[in-house]
Amino acid sequence: MGKLAKAFEKAFGSEGAGPAGVQAGEGRPEDAAAREGAAPRVEAHSAPSLRPEIQESAAALFGSDRWDERLRLATDPSSQFVEQFKRLRATILHPSSGTPVKTILVTSVAPHEGKGFVCANLGVALSQGVESHALLVDCDLRRPALAQLFGLANDTGLVDHLRNDIDLAMLVRKTGQPKLSLIPSGRPPRNPSELLDSQKMKTLIEEVAGRYPDRIVIFDSPPNMVASETSILARQVDGVIIVVRYGGARREDVKRLIDSVGPEKVLGVVFNAYEESRMKTFLGEKVGYYYDYKEYYH
Repeated sequence: MGKLAKAFEKAFGSEGAGPAGVQAGEGRPEDAAAREGAAPRVEAHSAPSLRPEIQESAAALFGSDRWDERLRLATDPSSQFVEQFKRLRATILHPSSGTPVKTILVTSVAPHEGKGFVCANLGVALSQGVESHALLVDCDLRRPALAQLFGLANDTGLVDHLRNDIDLAMLVRKTGQPKLSLIPSGRPPRNPSELLDSQKMKTLIEEVAGRYPDRIVIFDSPPNMVASETSILARQVDGVIIVVRYGGARREDVKRLIDSVGPEKVLGVVFNAYEESRMKTFLGEKVGYYYDYKEYYH
């Protein structure tokens, strides 16, 4: 068993472990979750405040009292917001053709589209499935957001593994959501493209994709317009989800991104921060947070 395989064995437990085994094996220093590391401001749309009963229920069930309030909306089963992520989950777990994907890249054309917010909510939705576990990996080494959304420190993470060969078992964090783990980005490096284009990163993707049949791995990548590493990562994953903020990226820019990663890899487009009445005009009467990209370009 190689060094990386041993690290994942310590981090996630044995392949036959159920949810409890996975949670117990997500090793990291015990004080890591308590540290308050500085993190950049999350660029995502605003959301209504949670009802007190939902907030209390979420904290009790998932230990999510430290989560960003917008993310805690994902624990309200009656929310239409949640239903849209369930639709996206169904598309991922039960594709109309072929086999389900194991590795997913979440990206956007430009900054401030809310891709980190969508990535986190998708991870929550996938982990709520009966038979699936999810691992989030923050590959936005320039403006990381996932650790902050889950109320975790971002002082160590993926950068430390790629640059300093730090054991991954020390970097995997519990999120407070059963069956959902996170590898934060760590502190922004000077050479993000080189780190993500390294053989070590390729090995990591292969390892997390192949070692556990019930785990889906979701990578949050930088916006394609400002970072070359997005196209690097897109070539190494099974599928890509593109986040489009209403009033943000232009249709032709989104189409260009789809063409660059390959239309066959695009699982769908997630519309973010839209007004329902305007989206009805933009898309016809089919209004939804998630939308199939083929319909988007029909």
